Amino acid sequence: MIWNTGNSTHTFTAPEFPILEKQNWLIHLHYIRKDYEACKDVIKEQLQETQGLCEYAIYVQALIFRLEGNIQESLELFQTCAVLSPQSADNLKQVARSLFLLGKHKAATEVYNEAAKLNQKDWEICHNLGVCYIYLKQLDKAQDQLHNALHLNRHDLTYIMLGKIHLLEGDLDKAIEIYKKAVEFSPENTELLTTLGLLYLQLGIYQKAFEHLGNALTYDPTNYKAILAAGSMMQTHGDFDVALTKYRIVACAVPESPPLWNNIGMCFFGKKKYVAAISCLKRANYLAPFDWKILYNLGLVHLTMQQYASAFHFLSAAINFQPKMGELYMLLAVALTNLEDTENARRAYTEAVRLDKCNPLVNLNYAVLLYNQGEERGALAQYQEMEKKVNLLKDSSSLEFDPEMVEMAQKLGAALQVGEALVWTKPVKDPKSKQRTTSTSKAASFQQPLGSNQALGQAMSSAAAYRKLPSGVGGTSQLTKPASLPVEPEPTVEAQPTEASAQIREK
Repeated sequence: MIWNTGNSTHTFTAPEFPILEKQNWLIHLHYIRKDYEACKDVIKEQLQETQGLCEYAIYVQALIFRLEGNIQESLELFQTCAVLSPQSADNLKQVARSLFLLGKHKAATEVYNEAAKLNQKDWEICHNLGVCYIYLKQLDKAQDQLHNALHLNRHDLTYIMLGKIHLLEGDLDKAIEIYKKAVEFSPENTELLTTLGLLYLQLGIYQKAFEHLGNALTYDPTNYKAILAAGSMMQTHGDFDVALTKYRIVACAVPESPPLWNNIGMCFFGKKKYVAAISCLKRANYLAPFDWKILYNLGLVHLTMQQYASAFHFLSAAINFQPKMGELYMLLAVALTNLEDTENARRAYTEAVRLDKCNPLVNLNYAVLLYNQGEERGALAQYQEMEKKVNLLKDSSSLEFDPEMVEMAQKLGAALQVGEALVWTKPVKDPKSKQRTTSTSKAASFQQPLGSNQALGQAMSSAAAYRKLPSGVGGTSQLTKPASLPVEPEPTVEAQPTEASAQIREK
């Protein structure tokens, strides 16, 4: 460059970059353009010139390896960067992230703790430490780190992970409080709104659930989770056609969703279109072969169609995945009764009675079987146990009992000469308390002659069953409410350490 100053002329030469960094700008340019092949060529040339000492080139090479799925190679390169620049917290964060992606959560926490010593005010380190502690099942430490992260800098993802910890602990009230704070901080986050709506739906607080799900759909009309949850609410209240309209929208977004096809199948079941119901449930079962609720519903539909061998097949499979649910054993016993395998039916009923402490239908069906076998003393014992459960349900809530179930109990009571079963009085319907009840099992009993083996009981999973509850809590006999599987706020940890530290750094 030539610079004229009056009578003299001065020549200036632009300073040369140090040899270790002269190609950094080009590496950065190729990387942000996602031209990774060209980027790797420049990195190779740069490393040859610098004898492998260019930290930035190694760093970007490690990022590219991670994007390509070569996690172990990226870990080794990030470790090299940490050796070249031991005081860099960013390098240690990248080493820890690669360890996390390799499933080495304990090692990742050790490296994150080292990074925290170099930078104590980095929210990302605290957040990622919390996620690692979740995987290590150290939930108290995880909560502490996530609260520290929120104190340093509030982020949606931190709220989500903190809420999932409370879900893992089974504390829905604290989870709701966390998600409420998150929605106040980020009112347009549809994931937060949907999750909060699902939690309210789980608790039976339908008004708030519908409000938050509606807000989620306002900001994102194609949010399939919110649409699926809203459809399940409509399905729970018997609006099958409206629910199917909602599910048609979801099918365009996620055509391979198992909960979607399960819900569609049970809508057809509620409309008494059993062949269509089985077709949809079979598709859901193909997409999620280990989901016990779908197997449960398949067994239920086959029982309704009197295809007892098929019902036995699906109910047995459901029991393998959910062995602590007494209602499944009851349905299995119904299928076995109709297959004329009385001995195994009694075994299934015995297990159902042992597991289920709330659903009176289990004892009613068992009593019918024993009566049909001529064991009036055993039938009377089950009948009396059923009366105790009915009294408890009447005292604790305003649930309505299915008329067919009541009639069957009255007939059995008369046959056993215990009167007309005075406990079977229809409770007064309280619309306010109904909002607060959560039904985790719906059951129906069909009237059959007491002298036959055809006294059936059918149960349906709840459209709002999001958490594990004692089998049969609030078990009413409502044939018009089919089973459905809305998207649930799963307590499983799915989030990974954030990508903020993976952003390229300019040297």
